[in-house]
Amino acid sequence: MIKKQFKSFLAALMFFTRIPVSFKTGNNTASFEKATKFLPVIGWIVGGFCALIVWSCSLIFPVLVSVILSMIAGILLTGAFHEDGLSDVCDGFGGGRTKERILEIMKDSHTGAYGVIGLIMILGLKFVSLNEISIKLLPFAMIAAHSLSRFATVMMMNIYPYVRRSTESKVKSVITKMSFAEILFAGICGVLPLLLFQNYYFFLLIIPVIFAALLLGIYFNKRIGGYTGDCLGATQQITEVVFYLSLIVLWKYI
Repeated sequence: MIKKQFKSFLAALMFFTRIPVSFKTGNNTASFEKATKFLPVIGWIVGGFCALIVWSCSLIFPVLVSVILSMIAGILLTGAFHEDGLSDVCDGFGGGRTKERILEIMKDSHTGAYGVIGLIMILGLKFVSLNEISIKLLPFAMIAAHSLSRFATVMMMNIYPYVRRSTESKVKSVITKMSFAEILFAGICGVLPLLLFQNYYFFLLIIPVIFAALLLGIYFNKRIGGYTGDCLGATQQITEVVFYLSLIVLWKYI
């Protein structure tokens, strides 16, 4: 049992990051199908790496520089996996009018004006938000944001249908419905980093993140009848920024 769970974790690590993993994909289809429950744990790793970079760099450089370096580190660690999804969603939903056209545009490897603008806006907003957070809270914020935003994608996967044919999908191996126990595990892992703040008021940050994810899910479902892998990437990026913005507001009143 433990061996199977570890294989699923390795599958998640290999699929959602660029961390070198010695893992044979041929006979491990089941491991990939169970990998998504570890998405918030991947958030611990990515967020923890970004937190380490921002903290260590802040000992030498100004916070502005440290934040930029941490963002670059996160993008390198994930291979811009989620940022690419956001860009495709901006292009698809910005330029498409029908479900078929939206899906066609999102499948195109070229990045259009909507995609470029979307990336500039989300990365710019993330950069400004991170710089508004106290350096004492920033490492904790990064770990919690990466973790909780990935749980938001898990929610979307289990509420709405996946709309691409499996033969067209880059993520077909990990797009599966999860059991209640798996969703519960992902949820616990998603909110656990909030304990780092040592103040239960910070659990209020769950509300805007989940609310934003639900609104995105409703929008995607209305336009294309469900979600795609790109929609999950966009959801992760947007809810991560929502977390930072909500933290800024919360910090003013506690």
